[in-house]
Amino acid sequence: MSGELDLNALLRTVSATLADGLFVFATVPDGHVPDALAPRMMFREAEGVTLIVLQTEAEAAGLAYEFPCRMITLDVHSSLEAVGFIARIATELAMRGMGVNPVAGFYHDHLFVPDGRENDALRVIEKIATDAAKCAN
Repeated sequence: MSGELDLNALLRTVSATLADGLFVFATVPDGHVPDALAPRMMFREAEGVTLIVLQTEAEAAGLAYEFPCRMITLDVHSSLEAVGFIARIATELAMRGMGVNPVAGFYHDHLFVPDGRENDALRVIEKIATDAAKCAN
């Protein structure tokens, strides 16, 4: 399963699902992830391990965190080699004053958007798909 490479096909068929919960970004400098955490993402950087976890988990573990956000999953199997897909979505969100932290998984891309802006982001994604479908006809 290599995923979709064609940008127009990705844009036409994208839909989005909002995950439950409020997520945050935290770091553990020594790389030790507390057992009570179930990170959605872990990424090792020179300064430590970045975690994306539920805010409630970070607080329970006593971790400092930043960027309370909501996770939106793009429900299209995009290839890891697809060109321009996330750039297009991020550009549309930026034009509406919204930052986004995208994370690529093997099957899907996930967008972490500021808490309170998730419905705006979902509408933008829907409009992108609608506009791309109109252009294809």
